[in-house]
Amino acid sequence: MIKKFSCYAVATGILAFTQLVQAQTTAPKIAEVYTTAKSTDYKLSPTGTLTFVDKPQPLETDISVFIDPGKTFQSMVGIGGALTDAAAETYYKLPKDKQQEFMRAYYDPTAGIGYTLGRTNIQSCDFSSDSYAYVQPGDGSLKTFSIAHDLKYRVPFIKDAIKAAGGKLTMFASPWSPPAFMKTNNDVLHGGKLKPEYMQSWANLFIKFIKAYQQQGIPLWAITVQNEPMATQKWESCVFTAEEERDFVKKYMGPTFAKAKMNTKIIAWDHNRDEVYQQASVILSDPEAAKYIWGIGYHWYETWTGSSMRFDNVKLVNAAFPNKNLIFTEGCIERFDLNRVDDWNLGEKYGYSMINDFNSGATGWTDWNVLLDEQGGPNHVGNYCFAPIIGNTKTGQLIYTNEYYYLGHFSKFVRPGAKRVAASVSRDKLLSTAFKNANGQLVVVVMNNSDDKVPYLLWMKGKAAQATALPHSIATMIVK
Repeated sequence: MIKKFSCYAVATGILAFTQLVQAQTTAPKIAEVYTTAKSTDYKLSPTGTLTFVDKPQPLETDISVFIDPGKTFQSMVGIGGALTDAAAETYYKLPKDKQQEFMRAYYDPTAGIGYTLGRTNIQSCDFSSDSYAYVQPGDGSLKTFSIAHDLKYRVPFIKDAIKAAGGKLTMFASPWSPPAFMKTNNDVLHGGKLKPEYMQSWANLFIKFIKAYQQQGIPLWAITVQNEPMATQKWESCVFTAEEERDFVKKYMGPTFAKAKMNTKIIAWDHNRDEVYQQASVILSDPEAAKYIWGIGYHWYETWTGSSMRFDNVKLVNAAFPNKNLIFTEGCIERFDLNRVDDWNLGEKYGYSMINDFNSGATGWTDWNVLLDEQGGPNHVGNYCFAPIIGNTKTGQLIYTNEYYYLGHFSKFVRPGAKRVAASVSRDKLLSTAFKNANGQLVVVVMNNSDDKVPYLLWMKGKAAQATALPHSIATMIVK
């Protein structure tokens, strides 16, 4: 009995010592800080080091950001932007040295902000110079299928991006409209619906597109079923109700992908947060449809109705369907004005959305066009928008809006495979989210969109570092 007790005591002592050593080695010591702030020269700039000291319990009067790396949530797919026809055409109008600068700025993880995720369009979208299809009118058999249009600008542009990213860029693609002859309104523009007799042909076209891009050295990680399926637009658009999208995936798209042994994932919805739960509940509650669907994509344009951003709906999808993924597939600031490129609100909208989207369960975040020209285009229906980088094709210069830097506070530091960890803020002047990269590195983002300088404690594991959030700033801290 004494011998058994002694062995138990020794084992318990070793376990306790091991846990103590682990606690000591994982307790934070310092945090390197990178800051972007209004009315300063800080643009993703290193702005010092924070030192952690013992702090067992912050007071209620202490403004605190609490980090608990032991509580982990979703794994990250990546962060990036869309490589559209408009972006590609603008890129090739720039001088060669500016093209190289552009690629470094976005895709180099050291010299730039290290984008790892990309989106592109299937056939034309509003951010194309014209409307086009991959098949000739009436060709439901797809014998005339060709991506020749894309080979002039978009395919080489994406190849350059993949090379700049080190040979790998997680790409997904979205259709804005089937060819006109496949639709009830015989028009790629102005909504309309996919005709029943062409549902299989349309599903087959996805396969041809994926294989054609693979042959060009552009593997496609995922396809969304339909861009903005509830919007009738003056540009390329096609309407699917939730039931129609569910049935198209269940009866046509999903089985076609399975038959072709296509590993490309399927993303449903790809529209705004306002109806994301209703759409997800209809589509994912059907097991025969849900088995083909990797997750739900969504945009941020619900604000066109006068609403605020509806992050609560995204959280509800995450809670109701925990085995499916969420990904932010598009966002940009509309109504381009070259005089507003220095507007600080541009970037703050990005930071506000990204922090809340990640905290709501998003596994990835995709900006819209990575590059647009001095008019906010080209766009064949005049729907001009902002991009993080504007390429002035008249002067040959690149204009970096603060959208670029706000995006970089996430994409440069939060890498694919990172897991979100618990981050809690005690006051509403600050926003925060945090991640643990696959290499164990802890990344904390804190944003202050108020006019006030806000001192706060960065607290974790009984230790805290004194920090200050400058007015209208965002900071990324690498905790070591």
